[in-house]
Amino acid sequence: MSKKAAEHHKKAAEHLTHSARHHQEAAKHHEAGSHEKAAHHAHAARGHAIHSRGHAEEAAKAHLEDHGKK
Repeated sequence: MSKKAAEHHKKAAEHLTHSARHHQEAAKHHEAGSHEKAAHHAHAARGHAIHSRGHAEEAAKAHLEDHGKK
């Protein structure tokens, strides 16, 4: 695996971890009735998920550059 692809996979994983943490916080605040804080964390979670997908796509492109086009 290329270094470029590996870095994008690592970044994707980091963003998914952050997304999960924000979802946990959103759930906690929602249960407590703090809907504004819950919405903030839900929005942040979505942003991390979007960034993760971008890194996953870049990792796939890096794989193709290294192994798929001959």
